[in-house]
Amino acid sequence: MVMFAAYAARIDRDQPLNGLELGERPAPEVRPGWTTVTVKAASLNHHDLWSLRGVGLGEESLPMILGCDAAGIDADGNEVVVHSVIGETGHGVGPREKRSILTEKYQGTFAEQVTVPAWNVLPKPKELSFAEAACLPTAWLTAYRMLFTNAGVRPGDSVLVQGAGGGVATAAIVLGKAAGLRVYATSRDEAKRERAVELGAVEAFEPGARLPRRVDAVIETVGAATWSHSVKSLRPGGTLVISGATSGPNPPSAELNRIFFLELKVVGSTMGSKDELEDLLSFCAATGVRPVVDEVLPLDRAREGFERMAGGDLFGKIVLTTS
Repeated sequence: MVMFAAYAARIDRDQPLNGLELGERPAPEVRPGWTTVTVKAASLNHHDLWSLRGVGLGEESLPMILGCDAAGIDADGNEVVVHSVIGETGHGVGPREKRSILTEKYQGTFAEQVTVPAWNVLPKPKELSFAEAACLPTAWLTAYRMLFTNAGVRPGDSVLVQGAGGGVATAAIVLGKAAGLRVYATSRDEAKRERAVELGAVEAFEPGARLPRRVDAVIETVGAATWSHSVKSLRPGGTLVISGATSGPNPPSAELNRIFFLELKVVGSTMGSKDELEDLLSFCAATGVRPVVDEVLPLDRAREGFERMAGGDLFGKIVLTTS
């Protein structure tokens, strides 16, 4: 059997979209301990662009169906959300297999069906649409872990979110507001700054601007371009949590003197656990918080979504649907 999918056919580090193809791929085969989910919605992440550049994806694994996030219907007819970290606790994989994210080793979610270990499937709350639920397992889960596990912030604390408009940054603004945090945001784009305030930021600034107060934590996904500002914006003893570096991994200044003198904490953060995803789903269902969806496209228009994401011309998530 075959199915329609968006997949990486080639690796192109300079022009990643050259490796993206849409067409028929083999439907997933049944394997012990795994379940097949009929995909209703899947969301784009920068991880998909990095995959097309060959980061975490080797030529030997091609062709690879892209997509980490999905919500759909499992084999028993249940509405479910897929947790995209495979092998987190060994379920469904060998005991010595390292954990991976979908599309690094196993075919992804930009298809009519995806197969994952049965352990990786969570019930979708009835309060969330398939499109909304599909936004949560990567960007929103990353933001949730950054804020509430690794930054350790509490209601009333202050947080700076760099690069409003990106999926993780947008999620951090919305989740922070809902949790009673004082959220500041930055963006080069005036319209994105205005949107950040609409979503719950107290104020939004141009990158590098002096904040009204030093913050308890910084949510950093931009990297080199904003690193110095992030460090300088923290109060003594504050925490900088970093989960990405879209502007590059090597800042002009590491600000080491400031980090040790003010006893700042720098914490790396990647994705989140299944338990954290379960908590995030419950949080959204209980509070009315919903992911920010920029656009919903049918799967056969996936290239448009990739082009918009590559150009940075979005606010929130782009979702692909199969029906």
